[in-house]
Amino acid sequence: MKIRYKNADGKTQLLHSLNGSSLALPRIVACLLENNQTDNGIELPEVLHSYFGAPSI
Repeated sequence: MKIRYKNADGKTQLLHSLNGSSLALPRIVACLLENNQTDNGIELPEVLHSYFGAPSI
């Protein structure tokens, strides 16, 4: 896609992702749900706790 932006110094940089355009988001969500399911809900990986505000959903 060659999506670019200018940083604070005015230098052109390539973007790695724009609104999840480089990710298969439904597959990522399905993977998280399937691999972290417990009897009490979904136990999220620790790295995601700050995004969801809780360790489980």
